[in-house]
Amino acid sequence: MAIPKCSVVVTCYNYARYIPPCLESVLGQTYQDFEIVIINDGSTDNTDEVIVPFLTDERIRYIKQANAGQAKAKNVGIEHARGELIAFLDADDLWEATKLEKQLPRFDDVQVGVVYSGARYVDDQGQDVPFAHHSTYLQPRSGIVTQNLFFDNFIAFSSSIVRKMCFDDVGLFDESIRMGIDWDLWLRISVRYRFAYVDEPLLYYRIGHPGQMSKNLDVRQECSDRIMARFLDLNPGIIPKNVIRKAYAYTYCNRGYYFRGNEPNKALRFYGRALKSAPGNIHAIKGIIITVFIMIINILKRLKPCATRT
Repeated sequence: MAIPKCSVVVTCYNYARYIPPCLESVLGQTYQDFEIVIINDGSTDNTDEVIVPFLTDERIRYIKQANAGQAKAKNVGIEHARGELIAFLDADDLWEATKLEKQLPRFDDVQVGVVYSGARYVDDQGQDVPFAHHSTYLQPRSGIVTQNLFFDNFIAFSSSIVRKMCFDDVGLFDESIRMGIDWDLWLRISVRYRFAYVDEPLLYYRIGHPGQMSKNLDVRQECSDRIMARFLDLNPGIIPKNVIRKAYAYTYCNRGYYFRGNEPNKALRFYGRALKSAPGNIHAIKGIIITVFIMIINILKRLKPCATRT
């Protein structure tokens, strides 16, 4: 069989219910010069059963391994990929039919290492979910993106296509990191390559369903700290110090926002760290004021029943 232009790496773990529409969205692409490499990362559901009907297509290869985590599964997919371009698709997501057709031409620019697109968000049943990123740092960027990317990961993973030589230059996914493995990879690639964005929702990104890994906030924060610190350590001087301070303030403000409703004391500590990183940061100051207000309201709510009994 001829070597395809693009390899589509699909990784799955107990997502049998989503795999058929996922694979159908690839097979239905208007651009057809691809192969599909499926990595079953030790699923315990009926993944084998639902994949069998697809294996009659010679473009599909199915690889099973003991559960080793998402980074290992994706790396195995890369190692088996034959195309010069590698597209990633998690088994719970879907593509628009013109995705490959519209993204692949961007690689005509030899400086481009990653091409990604916009996304539509859907729920467990595939219905549209209103969702918008309001943060400046989550807006898509093209070109040299390192500084913006250091603030936050604005690339929808299942929309990404990567030039295979990027992995030769910067390495594979870091298997020691449980979460944020794509952000870590994008940062490393961004030092050597440009990124290109296709401003169309070519990905259907499923959110809010059981088992979605991104819900684990504590682990995500721990991994985020490690990714940021290591990137700076390995790339001294690539990001100006004032930008680094702003990025950390942004990170801590985000954490303050997440915790201020249920753990206001923890939120205040994060807002304090934000101010230490960037003194006078208006978002941190506003966050502290709002958090203190929430704490006062909570105290008054606890006192009200006592006042009623007296």
